[in-house]
Amino acid sequence: HNMYSIGFIFKKRGYENRFIYGGHGYFDNMNDFFSHNGFKIIDRADMSSDEITFSNIWGVCDEDLYNKALKVADNIYKNKKPFFLYLMTTSNHRPYTYPSGRIDIPSHTGREGAVKYTDYAIGKFIKEAQNKPWFKDTIFIIVADHCASSAGKSEIPIHKYHIPLIFYAPNIIKPGKIDKLSSQIDTIPTLFGLLHWTYKSKFYGNDILLDDFKERALVGNYQKIALKRDNSLTILIPQKKVHEYKIEKETIFNSKYTAIKPNQKDINDTITYYQSASYFYKNRFNRWKN
Repeated sequence: HNMYSIGFIFKKRGYENRFIYGGHGYFDNMNDFFSHNGFKIIDRADMSSDEITFSNIWGVCDEDLYNKALKVADNIYKNKKPFFLYLMTTSNHRPYTYPSGRIDIPSHTGREGAVKYTDYAIGKFIKEAQNKPWFKDTIFIIVADHCASSAGKSEIPIHKYHIPLIFYAPNIIKPGKIDKLSSQIDTIPTLFGLLHWTYKSKFYGNDILLDDFKERALVGNYQKIALKRDNSLTILIPQKKVHEYKIEKETIFNSKYTAIKPNQKDINDTITYYQSASYFYKNRFNRWKN
Protein backbone atom coordinates (compact mmCIF):
# COMPACT_ATOMS: atom_id res chain seq x y z
CA HIS A 1 0.00 0.00 0.00
CA ASN A 2 0.94 3.64 -0.55
CA MET A 3 3.86 2.90 -2.87
CA TYR A 4 5.59 5.72 -4.72
CA SER A 5 3.64 5.09 -7.90
CA ILE A 6 2.23 6.60 -11.05
CA GLY A 7 -1.25 6.63 -9.52
CA PHE A 8 -0.30 9.24 -6.94
CA ILE A 9 1.71 11.31 -9.43
CA PHE A 10 -1.28 11.54 -11.78
CA LYS A 11 -3.64 12.15 -8.87
CA LYS A 12 -1.52 15.02 -7.56
CA ARG A 13 -1.87 16.67 -10.99
CA GLY A 14 -5.66 16.43 -10.87
CA TYR A 15 -6.13 13.28 -12.95
CA GLU A 16 -8.93 10.77 -12.46
CA ASN A 17 -7.26 7.34 -12.38
CA ARG A 18 -9.00 4.06 -13.13
CA PHE A 19 -7.77 0.48 -13.18
CA ILE A 20 -10.11 -1.30 -15.58
CA TYR A 21 -9.94 -5.09 -15.73
CA GLY A 22 -12.17 -7.51 -17.62
CA GLY A 23 -12.03 -10.19 -14.94
CA HIS A 24 -12.52 -10.15 -11.19
CA GLY A 25 -9.86 -7.97 -9.65
CA TYR A 26 -9.45 -10.05 -6.52
CA PHE A 27 -7.31 -12.29 -8.76
CA ASP A 28 -3.66 -11.71 -7.84
CA ASN A 29 -4.93 -9.19 -5.25
CA MET A 30 -5.04 -6.52 -7.97
CA ASN A 31 -8.02 -4.58 -6.63
CA ASP A 32 -6.42 -4.22 -3.22
CA PHE A 33 -3.09 -3.16 -4.72
CA PHE A 34 -4.43 -0.57 -7.16
CA SER A 35 -7.06 0.84 -4.78
CA HIS A 36 -4.30 1.64 -2.27
CA ASN A 37 -1.98 3.15 -4.87
CA GLY A 38 -4.00 6.00 -6.34
CA PHE A 39 -6.62 4.25 -8.49
CA LYS A 40 -10.34 3.64 -8.43
CA ILE A 41 -11.30 0.12 -9.55
CA ILE A 42 -13.59 -1.03 -12.33
CA ASP A 43 -13.73 -4.79 -12.94
CA ARG A 44 -16.21 -7.38 -14.18
CA ALA A 45 -18.40 -6.85 -11.12
CA ASP A 46 -18.98 -3.25 -12.27
CA MET A 47 -20.20 -4.25 -15.73
CA SER A 48 -23.91 -4.72 -16.33
CA SER A 49 -25.26 -7.73 -18.22
CA ASP A 50 -25.92 -5.63 -21.33
CA GLU A 51 -22.25 -4.52 -21.34
CA ILE A 52 -21.01 -8.12 -21.55
CA THR A 53 -21.36 -9.75 -24.96
CA PHE A 54 -18.76 -12.49 -24.50
CA SER A 55 -16.72 -13.89 -21.61
CA ASN A 56 -14.74 -16.88 -20.44
CA ILE A 57 -13.09 -17.94 -17.19
CA TRP A 58 -10.63 -15.02 -17.43
CA GLY A 59 -13.23 -12.33 -17.93
CA VAL A 60 -15.00 -10.34 -20.62
CA CYS A 61 -13.63 -10.11 -24.15
CA ASP A 62 -11.36 -7.24 -25.12
CA GLU A 63 -14.11 -5.45 -27.05
CA ASP A 64 -16.34 -5.34 -23.97
CA LEU A 65 -13.45 -4.03 -21.87
CA TYR A 66 -12.66 -1.29 -24.39
CA ASN A 67 -16.32 -0.29 -24.72
CA LYS A 68 -16.47 0.11 -20.94
CA ALA A 69 -13.27 2.18 -21.01
CA LEU A 70 -14.76 4.51 -23.65
CA LYS A 71 -17.79 5.10 -21.42
CA VAL A 72 -15.57 5.84 -18.42
CA ALA A 73 -13.41 8.24 -20.44
CA ASP A 74 -16.49 10.06 -21.77
CA ASN A 75 -17.94 10.50 -18.28
CA ILE A 76 -14.70 11.88 -16.82
CA TYR A 77 -14.18 14.18 -19.80
CA LYS A 78 -17.74 15.45 -19.44
CA ASN A 79 -16.78 16.60 -15.96
CA LYS A 80 -13.79 18.48 -17.46
CA LYS A 81 -11.17 16.36 -15.73
CA PRO A 82 -8.07 14.71 -17.28
CA PHE A 83 -7.90 10.93 -16.95
CA PHE A 84 -5.40 8.08 -16.80
CA LEU A 85 -6.94 4.70 -17.57
CA TYR A 86 -4.95 1.53 -16.98
CA LEU A 87 -6.61 -1.25 -18.99
CA MET A 88 -5.68 -4.91 -18.55
CA THR A 89 -6.98 -7.25 -21.24
CA THR A 90 -7.49 -11.01 -20.91
CA SER A 91 -8.29 -12.44 -24.35
CA ASN A 92 -4.72 -13.54 -25.10
CA HIS A 93 -4.87 -16.37 -22.54
CA ARG A 94 -5.95 -19.99 -22.64
CA PRO A 95 -8.55 -21.18 -23.56
CA TYR A 96 -8.09 -18.59 -26.37
CA THR A 97 -11.79 -17.98 -26.88
CA TYR A 98 -13.28 -14.80 -28.33
CA PRO A 99 -16.40 -13.61 -30.20
CA SER A 100 -17.03 -15.35 -33.52
CA GLY A 101 -17.09 -13.51 -36.83
CA ARG A 102 -14.38 -11.02 -35.92
CA ILE A 103 -11.32 -12.60 -37.56
CA ASP A 104 -10.60 -15.45 -39.97
CA ILE A 105 -9.33 -17.84 -37.28
CA PRO A 106 -11.98 -19.78 -35.32
CA SER A 107 -12.21 -19.21 -31.59
CA HIS A 108 -10.66 -21.77 -29.24
CA THR A 109 -8.06 -22.99 -31.74
CA GLY A 110 -4.87 -21.55 -30.25
CA ARG A 111 -2.73 -18.54 -29.44
CA GLU A 112 -2.47 -17.33 -33.06
CA GLY A 113 -6.19 -16.62 -33.11
CA ALA A 114 -6.08 -14.95 -29.71
CA VAL A 115 -3.24 -12.67 -30.82
CA LYS A 116 -5.10 -11.75 -34.01
CA TYR A 117 -8.28 -11.02 -32.07
CA THR A 118 -6.30 -8.92 -29.58
CA ASP A 119 -4.95 -6.91 -32.52
CA TYR A 120 -8.42 -6.59 -34.05
CA ALA A 121 -9.91 -5.32 -30.78
CA ILE A 122 -7.15 -2.72 -30.30
CA GLY A 123 -7.70 -1.46 -33.85
CA LYS A 124 -11.44 -1.18 -33.29
CA PHE A 125 -10.89 0.61 -30.00
CA ILE A 126 -8.56 3.19 -31.57
CA LYS A 127 -10.99 3.83 -34.45
CA GLU A 128 -13.86 4.44 -32.04
CA ALA A 129 -11.69 6.65 -29.84
CA GLN A 130 -10.81 8.80 -32.86
CA ASN A 131 -14.39 10.07 -32.86
CA LYS A 132 -14.14 11.29 -29.26
CA PRO A 133 -13.47 14.96 -28.38
CA TRP A 134 -10.66 13.88 -26.01
CA PHE A 135 -8.77 11.84 -28.63
CA LYS A 136 -6.51 14.62 -29.92
CA ASP A 137 -5.11 15.23 -26.42
CA THR A 138 -4.70 11.57 -25.46
CA ILE A 139 -1.64 9.31 -25.57
CA PHE A 140 -2.29 5.60 -25.98
CA ILE A 141 0.36 3.16 -24.71
CA ILE A 142 0.21 -0.49 -25.75
CA VAL A 143 2.56 -2.82 -23.86
CA ALA A 144 2.64 -6.46 -22.79
CA ASP A 145 2.61 -7.32 -19.10
CA HIS A 146 4.90 -10.30 -19.74
CA CYS A 147 6.19 -12.58 -22.48
CA ALA A 148 4.38 -15.73 -23.60
CA SER A 149 6.94 -18.15 -22.19
CA SER A 150 10.35 -17.77 -20.58
CA ALA A 151 11.20 -21.47 -20.63
CA GLY A 152 13.99 -22.64 -22.90
CA LYS A 153 17.22 -24.57 -23.28
CA SER A 154 19.35 -21.72 -21.94
CA GLU A 155 19.15 -20.23 -18.43
CA ILE A 156 17.46 -17.01 -19.50
CA PRO A 157 16.44 -17.28 -23.19
CA ILE A 158 16.63 -13.54 -23.82
CA HIS A 159 14.70 -13.64 -27.11
CA LYS A 160 11.63 -14.84 -25.21
CA TYR A 161 11.57 -11.62 -23.19
CA HIS A 162 10.93 -9.32 -26.14
CA ILE A 163 7.59 -7.50 -25.78
CA PRO A 164 5.90 -4.74 -27.79
CA LEU A 165 5.79 -1.12 -26.63
CA ILE A 166 3.84 1.36 -28.73
CA PHE A 167 3.13 5.02 -28.00
CA TYR A 168 0.33 6.31 -30.22
CA ALA A 169 -0.90 9.90 -30.39
CA PRO A 170 -1.01 11.21 -34.00
CA ASN A 171 -1.59 14.81 -32.88
CA ILE A 172 1.27 14.73 -30.35
CA ILE A 173 3.94 12.20 -31.38
CA LYS A 174 5.66 11.96 -34.75
CA PRO A 175 5.86 8.41 -36.20
CA GLY A 176 9.17 6.69 -35.59
CA LYS A 177 10.94 3.60 -34.33
CA ILE A 178 13.19 3.43 -31.27
CA ASP A 179 15.76 0.62 -31.21
CA LYS A 180 17.20 1.27 -27.75
CA LEU A 181 17.43 -1.62 -25.31
CA SER A 182 15.05 -0.84 -22.46
CA SER A 183 12.64 -2.33 -19.92
CA GLN A 184 9.03 -1.99 -18.83
CA ILE A 185 10.21 0.23 -15.97
CA ASP A 186 11.14 2.88 -18.56
CA THR A 187 7.59 3.15 -19.96
CA ILE A 188 6.11 5.71 -17.59
CA PRO A 189 9.21 7.93 -17.26
CA THR A 190 9.16 8.09 -21.08
CA LEU A 191 5.49 9.10 -20.98
CA PHE A 192 6.22 11.82 -18.41
CA GLY A 193 9.00 13.06 -20.70
CA LEU A 194 6.57 13.30 -23.61
CA LEU A 195 4.23 15.27 -21.34
CA HIS A 196 7.15 17.58 -20.38
CA TRP A 197 6.52 16.92 -16.71
CA THR A 198 8.98 17.72 -13.94
CA TYR A 199 8.60 15.45 -10.94
CA LYS A 200 10.60 14.06 -8.04
CA SER A 201 11.34 10.44 -8.90
CA LYS A 202 11.95 7.26 -6.94
CA PHE A 203 11.60 5.18 -10.11
CA TYR A 204 14.32 2.90 -11.41
CA GLY A 205 13.26 3.57 -14.99
CA ASN A 206 14.30 6.49 -17.20
CA ASP A 207 13.06 8.35 -20.27
CA ILE A 208 14.01 6.21 -23.28
CA LEU A 209 13.97 9.26 -25.57
CA LEU A 210 16.71 11.15 -23.72
CA ASP A 211 20.08 11.30 -25.48
CA ASP A 212 21.92 10.12 -22.36
CA PHE A 213 19.59 7.14 -21.73
CA LYS A 214 21.70 4.17 -20.61
CA GLU A 215 20.54 1.05 -22.41
CA ARG A 216 19.97 -2.05 -20.29
CA ALA A 217 17.25 -4.58 -19.54
CA LEU A 218 16.28 -6.31 -16.31
CA VAL A 219 14.87 -9.81 -16.81
CA GLY A 220 14.24 -12.85 -14.68
CA ASN A 221 12.13 -15.85 -13.78
CA TYR A 222 11.11 -17.49 -10.52
CA GLN A 223 14.67 -18.55 -9.70
CA LYS A 224 17.08 -16.28 -11.57
CA ILE A 225 17.43 -12.52 -12.07
CA ALA A 226 19.58 -10.88 -14.70
CA LEU A 227 20.95 -7.71 -16.24
CA LYS A 228 21.44 -7.41 -19.99
CA ARG A 229 23.61 -4.71 -21.56
CA ASP A 230 26.36 -4.35 -24.16
CA ASN A 231 25.69 -7.83 -25.61
CA SER A 232 26.30 -9.47 -22.24
CA LEU A 233 23.91 -11.19 -19.85
CA THR A 234 24.77 -11.42 -16.14
CA ILE A 235 22.62 -13.86 -14.17
CA LEU A 236 22.31 -14.12 -10.38
CA ILE A 237 21.42 -17.63 -9.26
CA PRO A 238 20.34 -18.96 -5.83
CA GLN A 239 23.16 -19.78 -3.37
CA LYS A 240 25.11 -16.69 -4.52
CA LYS A 241 26.17 -18.11 -7.86
CA VAL A 242 26.78 -15.89 -10.90
CA HIS A 243 26.87 -16.82 -14.58
CA GLU A 244 27.73 -14.43 -17.41
CA TYR A 245 27.34 -14.89 -21.14
CA LYS A 246 28.31 -13.06 -24.28
CA ILE A 247 25.28 -12.87 -26.58
CA GLU A 248 26.50 -14.07 -29.98
CA LYS A 249 23.13 -13.95 -31.72
CA GLU A 250 19.70 -12.61 -30.87
CA THR A 251 16.54 -12.50 -32.95
CA ILE A 252 12.90 -12.63 -31.95
CA PHE A 253 13.03 -16.40 -32.54
CA ASN A 254 16.26 -17.53 -30.89
CA SER A 255 19.43 -16.48 -29.09
CA LYS A 256 22.90 -17.98 -28.80
CA TYR A 257 25.27 -17.50 -25.86
CA THR A 258 28.90 -18.15 -25.05
CA ALA A 259 29.82 -18.52 -21.38
CA ILE A 260 32.46 -16.03 -20.22
CA LYS A 261 34.19 -15.28 -16.94
CA PRO A 262 31.91 -12.98 -14.92
CA ASN A 263 33.06 -9.37 -14.97
CA GLN A 264 33.17 -7.86 -11.48
CA LYS A 265 31.55 -4.57 -12.55
CA ASP A 266 28.69 -6.48 -14.20
CA ILE A 267 28.27 -8.56 -11.04
CA ASN A 268 28.26 -5.47 -8.81
CA ASP A 269 25.79 -3.57 -11.00
CA THR A 270 23.40 -6.52 -11.27
CA ILE A 271 23.45 -7.07 -7.51
CA THR A 272 22.99 -3.35 -6.91
CA TYR A 273 19.83 -3.11 -9.02
CA TYR A 274 18.05 -5.94 -7.26
CA GLN A 275 19.49 -5.61 -3.74
CA SER A 276 18.83 -1.87 -3.52
CA ALA A 277 15.25 -2.32 -4.75
CA SER A 278 14.70 -4.96 -2.08
CA TYR A 279 16.28 -2.75 0.58
CA PHE A 280 14.15 0.28 -0.35
CA TYR A 281 10.99 -1.84 -0.28
CA LYS A 282 11.69 -3.56 3.03
CA ASN A 283 12.60 -0.29 4.72
CA ARG A 284 9.65 1.58 3.18
CA PHE A 285 11.81 4.18 1.45
CA ASN A 286 9.76 3.88 -1.76
CA ARG A 287 6.43 4.91 -0.23
CA TRP A 288 4.42 7.95 -1.28
CA LYS A 289 4.80 10.98 0.96
CA ASN A 290 2.69 13.88 -0.19
